[in-house]
Amino acid sequence: MTYLSDIEIARRTPLKDIREIAATAGVDPESIELYGKYKAKLPLTTDGGKKGKLILVTAITPTSAGEGKTTTSIGLTDGLRKIGKNAMAALREPSLGPVFGLKGGATGGGQAQVAPMEDINLHFTGDFHAITSACNLLAAMLDNHIHQGNALGIDPRRITWKRCMDMNDRQLRYVVDGLGGRSNGSPREDGFDITVASEIMAVLCLADDLADLKKRLERIVVGYSFEGTPVTAKDLKAAGAMCALLKDAVKPNLVQTLEGAPALVHGGPFANIAHGCNSVIATRMALTLADYVVTEAGFGGDLGAEKFLDIKCRAAGLTPDATVVVATVRALALHGGAGKKNATLPQIEYVQKGLPNLMRHVHNMKEVYGLPCVVAVNRFPTDTDAEMALITGACAAAGVKAVVSDAWARGGLGATELAEEVVRLCDAENHFRFSYELDQPIRKKLAEIVTRVYGGAGVKLTPEAAREEKRLTEMGCGNLPVCVAKTQYSFSDNPKLLGAPEGFTVTVRQLKLSAGAGFVVALTGDIMTMPGLPKVPAAEAIDVDEAGNITGLF
Repeated sequence: MTYLSDIEIARRTPLKDIREIAATAGVDPESIELYGKYKAKLPLTTDGGKKGKLILVTAITPTSAGEGKTTTSIGLTDGLRKIGKNAMAALREPSLGPVFGLKGGATGGGQAQVAPMEDINLHFTGDFHAITSACNLLAAMLDNHIHQGNALGIDPRRITWKRCMDMNDRQLRYVVDGLGGRSNGSPREDGFDITVASEIMAVLCLADDLADLKKRLERIVVGYSFEGTPVTAKDLKAAGAMCALLKDAVKPNLVQTLEGAPALVHGGPFANIAHGCNSVIATRMALTLADYVVTEAGFGGDLGAEKFLDIKCRAAGLTPDATVVVATVRALALHGGAGKKNATLPQIEYVQKGLPNLMRHVHNMKEVYGLPCVVAVNRFPTDTDAEMALITGACAAAGVKAVVSDAWARGGLGATELAEEVVRLCDAENHFRFSYELDQPIRKKLAEIVTRVYGGAGVKLTPEAAREEKRLTEMGCGNLPVCVAKTQYSFSDNPKLLGAPEGFTVTVRQLKLSAGAGFVVALTGDIMTMPGLPKVPAAEAIDVDEAGNITGLF
């Protein structure tokens, strides 16, 4: 059977005028800012005066076989509307890094997509460009301050702020700039982060409003003086101009699913190197407009969901009403040792061996965080009935229902059973709690995550990280949440440890303060904040014809 590509399906689906989508969402069409016919910015003052149910979609530990978390999120939104519920999606914006790299876009797939797919996956409304510009403006003002006399006494060896760009480019991880003589700046070691890993992205996604955004920008620490005093964006008088660049980017973007459901797509931090959730502003806005809001957190439950629950929910005062853990037969088989070449073959014994990974994620949602949970099995044509029965049976034994999702092929109709279960869970007992308390030392909070969420034995700080822990604590930052940057491919910090490993120790090699975002980043393993392109980048397959039609985007 020949299947249409995601971009072909999206292009063949007629879209509604975005003003009609706004009216469907309960927003005055005259109040929105149009970005063409199918995209719009919503005013920050939008408030429907109600509070809907919040559903978090997460997944098992990612594999090359894919899990379909975004597809499931969009399909669930359409499925909820199919059963008569007022539902809306609140998702992240795609980064150009994965679009042109390995992963591809982030607009869902098949019949469960947000649209216009090409626009969202590329420049969209320019939010990421604004974030990039704000980040680089601060870097430029920092270096200019040093060049113009350095009144703040900034130590060039202790500058922590990096420039950024929204592209995978390993060549820019470590650079030396300011070369060419005194008129061209002061030579120093520098580097780039990918835009989605920048603190400006985290700041925008965690801000309550425009005023809070400016306050957070002011708190950003760019480095330290020769005396060891933190130097902030406020000290450099940069926050006002940065906020001016972000005044439109902070407004949520309204788009639609292929079935015409409203969707807010806003913000896009990676979950392996940042906190991995869409913006607080968009989530709160969706909750005032819809009775059921479906949101997702990046990568597996140990990364995106942990940070959504321990960082975003804590900062924004949110309580999820239900969680969905997405799994596939193919991914479970890989966790069971099937290998990439055999992942699509019927191999029930490998699925059986891979089930502990799913069970640990389910355990975390139910027992660690106290939340109602359902497993969504994203079905592929190669999956057998025996494999599906094995998964549903294992879930039933663990006290959680597993529902087959066929949203990729059937859209909302393929997710109505999942929608019914989610509605039921939203009215079930909810004992939401965090995995650690803020008053614990940084090291203890990290240990709680490793032992309770990852299933490991403990955490180890390198001498450098231990020194930074002491310094941050003395600065009064020891009570901040922690944001663990680690591989997405394992519960551990070793990407080769698949399934549900135990007894491992996570090594934290560096701690970094993100004062504007309001958390401490813990870098583990060989995780990089500027990814590189794969051997065969997805960009090689992307093209555009003389009529302007894009091909190869997925």
